Amino acid sequence: MAARSKARKRAVDVLFEADQRGLPPVELLAARLTEPGTQAALPQYSVDLVEGVVERQAQIDELISTYAHGWTLDRMPAVDRAVLRLGTWEILFNDDVPDAVAVDEAVELARALSTDDSPTFVNGLLGRIVDLKPTLLG
Repeated sequence: MAARSKARKRAVDVLFEADQRGLPPVELLAARLTEPGTQAALPQYSVDLVEGVVERQAQIDELISTYAHGWTLDRMPAVDRAVLRLGTWEILFNDDVPDAVAVDEAVELARALSTDDSPTFVNGLLGRIVDLKPTLLG
């Protein structure tokens, strides 16, 4: 697994755990940075991802809610929420990652970590965000 793919997985782990435990993600991130436990230290890209998602979470969540037809954020599996937040941030706010790569990586995370329907859901929603990107950042 490539370094950035591993970093994405670790960022999703932090976002998911914070969501499940009702903790601010930056608080959990700080704890993971000072005491990684049994895992290796978090890669810098994981830190960048979590901090980026947190910084833009209100905007990201609004977009996900708007374009996830028939689904509220609360109704989505928590893993899907974390993956969608990360993917949306990479698409809209990280110019270093091509949109297609951000979508593919998010779909792979959903395939590995979530339900059988999640990869299709994640692909469709992030694909819509990619299509609308010029109007979303205008």
